Amino acid sequence: MAESAVQTHCPRSVSDEDRARAQVYRLLAALLSESPSDELLTGLAALSGDDTALGRASQDVARLAGRSKAVDVNLEFNALFVGLGRGELLPYASYYLTGFLNEKPLADLRTDLMNRGVKSRDEVVEPEDHIGTLCEIMAGLITDEYACDSDVASQKAFFDAHIAAWAKLFFTDLEGAQNAVFYGPVGSLGRVFMDVEADAFAIQ
Repeated sequence: MAESAVQTHCPRSVSDEDRARAQVYRLLAALLSESPSDELLTGLAALSGDDTALGRASQDVARLAGRSKAVDVNLEFNALFVGLGRGELLPYASYYLTGFLNEKPLADLRTDLMNRGVKSRDEVVEPEDHIGTLCEIMAGLITDEYACDSDVASQKAFFDAHIAAWAKLFFTDLEGAQNAVFYGPVGSLGRVFMDVEADAFAIQ
């Protein structure tokens, strides 16, 4: 998995349900922050799922992981997110919300992170509104790794402010991207999971 983009503070024990939520966020963070290794693909191939939409999406990721090699997925990752000048998709909140990079959504996020005491690691140069970083931060908020006493209301506030308005659209774009093979099911997993999270927060 990619190295954490933010510093940790006070991990705590969490419920099985919250641990499962954090694991999905961490999986998405790992796959969207850098191209997976053969070791990670082998681990993903062992994923199982139930007959829910999220379970079926997990099974699809597992099937593709079992048929994929890291060298091929790396080429796909670069075509999708890096490219010559830019990749097929720009996975940043600022871009999806304003059409430009490094705009007000990034400034608002940085203010929120500062108020929460969440700090980027010095060696991380990627803007914090990257979808991989946002997923990692959500996982940390669920488990109190990045901010202490992060209850459901705090998680909901972060999700609503920085993820809800654009992440599902990004994952839908990833699902149907021209260069997406392995990452097509990753897009499906992300899209379904965003719906699950939004529905759960809506009844809080």
